[in-house]
Amino acid sequence: MQHVGVIDQQTFDYLLSALNFQLPTPNFQLLLIIKNNNIMSKITDLLGDKAAYYLDHTCKTIDKSLIHVPSSDTIDRIWIDSDRNIQTLRSLQTILGHGRLANTGYVSILPVDQDIEHTAGASFAPNPIYFDPENIVKLAIEGGCNAVASTFGILGSVARKYAHKIPFVVKLNHNELLSYPNSYDQVMFGTVKEAWEMGAVAVGATIYFGSEQSRRQLVEIAEAFDYAHELGMATILWCYLRNNDFKKDGVDYHAAADLTGQADRLGVTIKADIVKQKLPTNNGGFKAIGFGKTDERMYTQLTSEHPIDLCRYQVANGYMGRVGLINSGGESHGASDLRDAVVTAVVNKRAGGMGLISGRKAFQKPMNKGVELLNAIQDVYLDPAVTIA
Repeated sequence: MQHVGVIDQQTFDYLLSALNFQLPTPNFQLLLIIKNNNIMSKITDLLGDKAAYYLDHTCKTIDKSLIHVPSSDTIDRIWIDSDRNIQTLRSLQTILGHGRLANTGYVSILPVDQDIEHTAGASFAPNPIYFDPENIVKLAIEGGCNAVASTFGILGSVARKYAHKIPFVVKLNHNELLSYPNSYDQVMFGTVKEAWEMGAVAVGATIYFGSEQSRRQLVEIAEAFDYAHELGMATILWCYLRNNDFKKDGVDYHAAADLTGQADRLGVTIKADIVKQKLPTNNGGFKAIGFGKTDERMYTQLTSEHPIDLCRYQVANGYMGRVGLINSGGESHGASDLRDAVVTAVVNKRAGGMGLISGRKAFQKPMNKGVELLNAIQDVYLDPAVTIA
């Protein structure tokens, strides 16, 4: 794509408002082209010398024609034939129809449950304003997110003021780290009915696949999701892996494509409407650890070493994209956060995923910088030049 000029957001907004009803259609389209080039220029600048590696890659593993790519008609094209009731479809559309990514099929969600999972002090020390739940919701609104996902306490404390202004996703369970010694077990912190009563459009939950308690969690969350659907709420599952034996010979396989892909498959089996997963960092977890059943074609034909192909395998395990994949933004690393977030968004979108759920990178900095990061993520999904690989 040829760059015809770069303008800042304020200049574009001024031109749009000043000229929208005065220019004929071709000139208005030119203005949109300039806008799209402006977005792509920022993306390529952030990707640096890796721009071609991410933006020009062609997936030769699972062909893109097999993927159900997110679009403005996702509900009508994918979900209308499912067994989800009308209220659940409306809840899904409420999420898909909100924020800067409204009606694109893609989502940008702000998750804040680290105050339980990691401790509040460790999570909010970089910016103490987020001890106050209202600022968390404000960040999601100012950042143009489709939804805000958080705890019963955080969302419940401001529900009457904000539940009608941005879709709420209530996280049902958590692994609290105050018990000693620490263990990995997600326990319920409230009920599906409580989430519904506070006006939430969706519930979220985590299963630690591979952990000692994973089968109990699987049954527990399957029952919770069934009731959530009965009440008309959408469901989002954090399909995470937890087992010390998933580290072998100094290599951590908790984010291996084969293991995370199977975790996603289990998640969609209990009717998660969206699955959240870490971006793959390697592959071959089943073989290295020596368990499960594999076929060598999983590694030679269905995946490659390219991150987009590894993520494509995750998408495939979500019924070829029928159940959308959102990848997590991960922890904050400071100066590299903006670039890291854009890389993750590009990989997710080009693999066939439906968006990002990024928390610490956004709230562990001044609010204006958090908004900037969230907008940079969303710009990847708004840019038509970033296509499925």
